[in-house]
Amino acid sequence: MRRYSLMFFLIMFLIGTDTFLISPLLPTLADMYGISTSISGWMVSAYAVGYACFALISGPISDGLDRKKVMLAGLFAFAISTFLCGFSTTFSMMLFFRFLAGISASFVTPQVWASIPVIVEKKSIVKVMGYATAGLSVSQLVGIPIGSYLAVASWRTPFFVISGAAVLLLILNFFLLPSLELGQKVRQTFWATYINVLHNPKALSYLLAYLIFQTGSFTSITFISTWFTNSFGLTLAGVGTAMIAIGAGNLIGSLFGSKLVEHLGLEHSFLVELIALIILYLILPFVNTFWLAELMLTVAFLFNGFIFPLFMTTLQSTTTNARSTISSLSNAAMYFGETLTGVIGGVLFKQFHNYLGISLFAAVMILIALLAYAKSGIFKSEVANSTEN
Repeated sequence: MRRYSLMFFLIMFLIGTDTFLISPLLPTLADMYGISTSISGWMVSAYAVGYACFALISGPISDGLDRKKVMLAGLFAFAISTFLCGFSTTFSMMLFFRFLAGISASFVTPQVWASIPVIVEKKSIVKVMGYATAGLSVSQLVGIPIGSYLAVASWRTPFFVISGAAVLLLILNFFLLPSLELGQKVRQTFWATYINVLHNPKALSYLLAYLIFQTGSFTSITFISTWFTNSFGLTLAGVGTAMIAIGAGNLIGSLFGSKLVEHLGLEHSFLVELIALIILYLILPFVNTFWLAELMLTVAFLFNGFIFPLFMTTLQSTTTNARSTISSLSNAAMYFGETLTGVIGGVLFKQFHNYLGISLFAAVMILIALLAYAKSGIFKSEVANSTEN
């Protein structure tokens, strides 16, 4: 189990780093390409569009194949497309290669979430999900700041480093991971897999709530760098340093969120964490000092770290024979939310006073996600369980 945990951690760290890599570079690249802040977010959205669209295909394909082979092929394509981003001298070239990177990533990460419930004991699923989620968190704690520091030397350097790391991880996975064709005794056709998922009301309800939540969450994180640069005068290196504390909050939440579940229960933990995030984002835009903004964002992403493994655990609990498809759909929902982030977030940042529109939008989207989960009956089941006990 340790080997799987380590490999899955590294995979999610790499993909997470590339997902957010462009965020601290937005001001620099926008200036280099001569584009406005309102459309700079499309460099984030291009990656998300590629991921979201092809995740709809990668899931059902992966459910019928050895997940290790799918993962390795995706890592190879990911390394090449990310390397080519470093040669993007025009805005359109960057959009194209980011789009290809997103497509490649869509064949990698679903294999992580789909494999965990199969190879891990039920009592340890949330914990191992937390380790994989920690990879995303560490990508903010270490990956994004390093990307910012590397970009001080050249904006191309972060892309080259991530590409090289992908090649190394591909080699490690080839030798250290066994076949991941586990638990796939029931084979289904591409369309049969989707039909089963579309006839699963609980899965659809959870996916909708996840999409709404991630739209708000990605909007908040994507424009932190721009907010810190414009409102507090931070340099590129300063933004990287500021992200360390924020990433640390996410990391701690990912690693220790299972402890909270043990005390409160999964559903009750969901409710508490969603409410806490709504309150934080309602207050955040009225903060006028950098250190207070940094503190509140760190706490917000602590709760983000708590809640992400719960999203993935509940989604995976809705099926047994289409885990990769559910994983792909959840990732498609996440990156579709990121697509909306690039389009909506840039406009909100420009039209409102810096982070005001961004933060209030995040609060509203998380509230809607909470209501969607409530409508699915997940919180009622918690009340029923408490009554029975």
